[in-house]
Amino acid sequence: MRRRSRYIFIIMFACVAVVTHAQQRHSDRLDDILRLVPLTTLYTMRVAGVENNYSWQQSVAANVVALGVTYGVTQSLKLVVDEERPDGSDYKSFPSGHAAIAFAGAHSLHKEYGHLSPWVSVAGYSVATFVAVDRIAKDRHHWYDVAAGAAIGLATSELSYQLSKRLFRSDHVGMAFSGQQLDVIVNL
Repeated sequence: MRRRSRYIFIIMFACVAVVTHAQQRHSDRLDDILRLVPLTTLYTMRVAGVENNYSWQQSVAANVVALGVTYGVTQSLKLVVDEERPDGSDYKSFPSGHAAIAFAGAHSLHKEYGHLSPWVSVAGYSVATFVAVDRIAKDRHHWYDVAAGAAIGLATSELSYQLSKRLFRSDHVGMAFSGQQLDVIVNL
């Protein structure tokens, strides 16, 4: 377990180092890249063979739903709320989509690999928090924009993992819908 924790930190450190280097060249793009680091780390660990309690199907289904709903909710709210950004560039400040995506990915990383070490969760949530704070520091969002984005990301990630557990059997053999679950879905 300790060896795996070291690999996790190496992967996350490498991601942050690459992003920091890229940020020095393109200071506007750091948030665009960093918001994806927790989710990228999750799937890098999966590809590297680090085991967790979720099957590929559960993981992909949960994250596709989480990211899709997160994006849809944040974009819809931006249109409805019509909040001006602190820098005055447009009226799409509330909620922060960057914070929402970053926290959805961080929560997914926590759900799948937090059991290995608490530092995995700390690292994922730290990256997401950095994205949120950086959005405020760059005058792209108010504090409540990023707080709402973080809440949306966390909630959609949690709900999508609960849904994927119910839709897919929890054993890793022959991941498929059970007959009863398929009947429920068909009858919706």
